[in-house]
Amino acid sequence: MKRLAPLLATVGLIAASVPLLTAPQAAAAQTPGYMRQQPDWHRCRPDQPATYECATLKVPLDYQHPQGRMLDLAISRIKTENPGKRRGVLLFNPGGPGASSLFRPVDLDTRIPKDVRDQYDLIGFDPRGVGKSSPISCGGLSANERGLGGPYRPETFASDVAWARSVADKCREKSGDVIPHITTRNTARDLDVIRAALGERKISYLGYSYGTYLGAVYSQMFPQRTDRFVLDSGVDPQRVWRGMIQVWATEAEPAFARWTRWAAERSDRYGLGTTPEEVSATFWGLVARFDRDPIVHDGEKITGDNLRSEPSLFFSPYGASAVIKFLKSLAENGPGPANGDAPDLKQLLAGSRPSGATASELNTPGPGAAADADGMAVYWSVVCGDTDAWPRDPDQYARDAARDKAKYPLYGDFASNIKPCAFWQRPVEPATPMKTRANVLTVQNEWDSQTPLVSGQGLHKALKGSRMVLALGGEKHGVYLSEPASCADVTVNKYLATGRLPAADVTCQDPPPYP
Repeated sequence: MKRLAPLLATVGLIAASVPLLTAPQAAAAQTPGYMRQQPDWHRCRPDQPATYECATLKVPLDYQHPQGRMLDLAISRIKTENPGKRRGVLLFNPGGPGASSLFRPVDLDTRIPKDVRDQYDLIGFDPRGVGKSSPISCGGLSANERGLGGPYRPETFASDVAWARSVADKCREKSGDVIPHITTRNTARDLDVIRAALGERKISYLGYSYGTYLGAVYSQMFPQRTDRFVLDSGVDPQRVWRGMIQVWATEAEPAFARWTRWAAERSDRYGLGTTPEEVSATFWGLVARFDRDPIVHDGEKITGDNLRSEPSLFFSPYGASAVIKFLKSLAENGPGPANGDAPDLKQLLAGSRPSGATASELNTPGPGAAADADGMAVYWSVVCGDTDAWPRDPDQYARDAARDKAKYPLYGDFASNIKPCAFWQRPVEPATPMKTRANVLTVQNEWDSQTPLVSGQGLHKALKGSRMVLALGGEKHGVYLSEPASCADVTVNKYLATGRLPAADVTCQDPPPYP
């Protein structure tokens, strides 16, 4: 012991000479570098306001191995003009998967009411794999390889399988090292990197369509960081992701029935039938007619399957009636003087889609997914990579599609037919369970075609502690800040301004969008 005394004394002197870290210093020492970034803000574009600033962060490709490869994460902001009233930051996601929100601060800067706008710096970002955030690609998908697949027929199912396998193979060949990490959970982790880089303890958030699921996942992974969250046009967490495609089929049927009643009441205007049954017979007669003998309009062949491939059409009775009236005239008279004054069919179809959708969503195969090849890469990466619930046996898809074609004749076989997910790599982690209380506000239109009412109700039910605002009669995909304004805006504005949820769910009535 005597021999150790000098050594112990020396150790004591060394220890005494090392200063103890304060609690914040100790915490910072344990915080990974990617959570301690300082954005280098700069003007985004010379043709945009100087207040619109951009920066690029670095995030781990794989958060389980944060010392490995990094991805770019492009972010943007417009700061509040009233710092004295500033509460924090409001992040946006417009949908997808595959849609950018980098420009959204400019878009929303003048649309948000001043008492809300003053409280927040508006923050946009390109999700990982999108736009300026290390974009991924499937390497030049052909026009036939884009989209969500076609109708089911036993005689063509082999080609459907080949399509799904080809898309999966091309995506894997071009971006296979990145694709497994383009998931909602990793995008939620990226949101928290943005929060840290902005120096915020919490974030507020406005997410539409797919963005509602991203916001829900964040609220479960980072509940202590979740402030005022508005989830608009909800994705049901219990349906991700095959069920969210199939719900378009199940909910198109009541929308179709509503349309037949509406058109029958206006038979003098549209001439589609005087009863719902007659209107339905007119539509299915056109489907059969165009399947037997497709017509060509503006250089494009129109088949009966083309008519069935637009389930969103029937959520807008006005647009659906205009389209079917036009197609009925084409079938009866052919192209010519009788149709000389008819608007372009593409314009009619675009007009029939919900007018509340963002520009990136209007030409898409799903709720917000970009229709270009790069957008489809992100879409399939998330849809296939978020969950292991996709069947791996092609024959299962054939059975499901045959069953659902009989049950939901408008779109059932399209929805349940085989998808690239059958050949996708297994997810790196399971989907996020919705177990933690989330005091968020969900918002929903009654006749949203992309995220139907049952889906929005499913999101509300899954998030314990949430409140729901339902706009009866609303047909748009996207409620808050749409044009014309929704009756739901009052409740959303109050929540964003005060942080107080309604005492109970709110139901309001939108005025009819047409006579």
